[in-house]
Amino acid sequence: MKTLALPLALTLIAGGSGGQTSTKSTPDVKPASTPVMGAFNDQELLQFTALEPIDTHTHIYESDPVFFAMLQKLHLHILDIIVVADNNTPERKDLSKESKDVFEVVHNSNGHAAACTTFDVYRFNQRDFVPAAIRQLNQSFDEGAIAVKLWKNVGMEIKDAKGNYILPDDPSLEPIYKDIAAHGKTLVTHVADPDTAWSPPNPTDPDFSYFADHPEWYMYKIPHSPSKEAILLARDHVLEKNPDLRMVGAHFGSMEGDFSQVARHLDRYPNFAVDLASRIPYLMMQPRADMIAFITKYQDRLIYGTDDTINPQDNVHQMVRRSEASYAREWRFLATDDTLDFRGHKVEGLALPGPVLRKLYHDNAVHWFPGILGSSH
Repeated sequence: MKTLALPLALTLIAGGSGGQTSTKSTPDVKPASTPVMGAFNDQELLQFTALEPIDTHTHIYESDPVFFAMLQKLHLHILDIIVVADNNTPERKDLSKESKDVFEVVHNSNGHAAACTTFDVYRFNQRDFVPAAIRQLNQSFDEGAIAVKLWKNVGMEIKDAKGNYILPDDPSLEPIYKDIAAHGKTLVTHVADPDTAWSPPNPTDPDFSYFADHPEWYMYKIPHSPSKEAILLARDHVLEKNPDLRMVGAHFGSMEGDFSQVARHLDRYPNFAVDLASRIPYLMMQPRADMIAFITKYQDRLIYGTDDTINPQDNVHQMVRRSEASYAREWRFLATDDTLDFRGHKVEGLALPGPVLRKLYHDNAVHWFPGILGSSH
């Protein structure tokens, strides 16, 4: 199992964020315990719903009563994120169709969903790219969108007319960032990917299977592609140039492989927070005390999310069952000292205190995504 760099517990508690690396890669365990699995039991459900949880990272493109019933059952609010991609499912190739699908989910959710819009970066080389993007964003804001997504195709795919990769700090994007900030919206950035995307093939890497299935994102084998460091540095330039822009870095800001790096960024940029979406396994891989210390120190800057996705062709009943089990599993890890199974290892939950859980699941989402609960809350 891969060892990840992170600040040690004592360093965090003392207020530092240095780059010491833990030599322990096996999670803490309670050897005699049997792993807890499955959906919420009645008592767990009461505790989970009491948090009034918010999932700030979903991609729901199907308006379905079964999904809405789950939101109601879990007292769950979601941020439904639009992503334009030319190498993914057909629903993501057409911004207008995807926007229609997402806003239909929002309008039919009885207040449980909010929209995160985006702009079509594939139009970058068209003369009217900037004004068209701003015009489209403002129309989405008028319809109720509370945030904007910048995806990893900036930095990892799209090129300018000269054949150079576009990075997040490209000057052409700056007016768009200014417009987002002027409207008081939040920019969600998923730029770059886990370290695996730039590393030699290694089946033991946590995300190896993803890049084996999606070679278009396996930058290690794409000649002359930007380094991960260059992409993240460009993201940091956007933070520096736009101190009034709220930015939430998806997936621990793509720094999930080095929690000391996450800590340094949170210390340096007050306008930056990160979500946990589909990266909780990285927490599970680390010593329990270190992760408790990390979350405790940065409890105001960490936001719960999952990356759950439902496309129109999906079996919604099956996806909802899977989502409920995933919500239960991640809640047990964060909220209890139950023993969980992670890739054959027994992992002890973090048993975070109630006030910290409330921030992760609710308060931070409300702070970093104004309007996520709608005007009635």
